[in-house]
Amino acid sequence: MRLYHGSNVEVSAPQIMLNGFYKDFGYGFYLTNIERQAKRWALTKRGASIVSVFSYLKDSQNTVKSFSGMTEEWLEFVVNCRRGIVHNFDIVEGPMADDQIWDYVEDYMDGSITKAAFWELIKFRYPTHQIAFCTEKALGTLHFERSMTL
Repeated sequence: MRLYHGSNVEVSAPQIMLNGFYKDFGYGFYLTNIERQAKRWALTKRGASIVSVFSYLKDSQNTVKSFSGMTEEWLEFVVNCRRGIVHNFDIVEGPMADDQIWDYVEDYMDGSITKAAFWELIKFRYPTHQIAFCTEKALGTLHFERSMTL
């Protein structure tokens, strides 16, 4: 599987950054299998816009949590991670709560909207994908291929 990471620097040796639990799937190194999405990530950074490309071979030694879509289970998982509740998965994969969707997640978390309203608001969003490598063991399954400067 080919995966992409958008940033302002080439990332040939990924690391898990422990600088906040505000990410959808908690601490980890985040990538996507959608090249266009990685380019959007890179273009939001100050300075250079670089997409690092990796190959990934699934390893049965890793515990993986995969969400095929924005489900109630996905929503609760994202809310828990954003609240700082730590999970024990090596890799977590699924849709991304982009800035607009995250606003709706926050509204749901603070009770401003119901769960039904949340699902109605996100219904027409474009597809997204993210995969978080949450442990050093998982990072070992990534292999840097190249980088692209935009």
